[in-house]
Amino acid sequence: MSVKIRLQRHGKKGKPFFHIVVADSRAKRDGKFIEKLGIYNPVTNPATIELNVDSAVKWLNNGAQPSDTARAILSYKGALYKKHLQGGVAKGAFDEAEAEKRFNEWLETKESKIQGKTEGLAQSKAKAKKAALEAESKVKEARIAAAAQTETPVETVAETVETPEVENAVEEVAEVVEETVAEIAETETPVAEVVEGSAAEETAETPVETVAKPAEETVAENAETETPAADEENTEA
Repeated sequence: MSVKIRLQRHGKKGKPFFHIVVADSRAKRDGKFIEKLGIYNPVTNPATIELNVDSAVKWLNNGAQPSDTARAILSYKGALYKKHLQGGVAKGAFDEAEAEKRFNEWLETKESKIQGKTEGLAQSKAKAKKAALEAESKVKEARIAAAAQTETPVETVAETVETPEVENAVEEVAEVVEETVAEIAETETPVAEVVEGSAAEETAETPVETVAKPAEETVAENAETETPAADEENTEA
C-alpha cells in the first residue's frame, strides 16, 4: 500500500483551510485517512500551520511520500531538517543530544523570522491606516476651504460696493451718459425749427416783385383783361 502525506480540504468557498493527513494514495482527497498530522490555513498572513513534527518524521522514515504542498509545509516546520539530523545520528556523525540542540537552534531562528514578519506586517498595516486617515483629513480640509471661498459674506459684499473705486466708476459712467445725451440733443433739430425752415424756403422761392406788387395794380390788370360786353357787340357788327 502506498501512503501519502497530503492536504484534505475543509472550509467554505473562498475561505479554505486544510488538514494535513496521512492517507492511502488510492483514497479520495477528502475521504478516509490514516492519521491527522496538523492543520494549514493559507488565509491568514503569515499562514497558520500546526504540525506534529515527530509524527511527520516517523511517517517519512516509514516511506510516506508527501505531495508538493505538503513537502513545502514539512520543510517550513522543520520536519525534513529533523529527518536529516536523525540520518546523521544513524550514521554516527553526531549524537542525539547534538541533533536536538541543532534542531532547537533552527527553530529559534525560524520563530524569530516569523515574529519579525508578523511585526513588520502589523507596522505596515498601522502606517497604511495612518496615511489613509491623513489623506482623508486633507481632503476634508480642502473641501472646507473651497466651500469657504465660494460663500462670500454679506458684509464683505457691502464693503466691496462702498469702496471708492466703485464710486468713481459710477461717476464716470454718469458723466459719459450725460455727454451722450447732450450730443444727441444737439444733433436733433426741433420740430418748430423744421417748420419755420420750410416756410422760409417757400418764401424764398416766390419772386420779390410778386410779393411787393400792390393790390391796386392787381385790380387794374384784372380790369384790363376783362372785355366789356358792348365792345364785343361792336366787333361782331
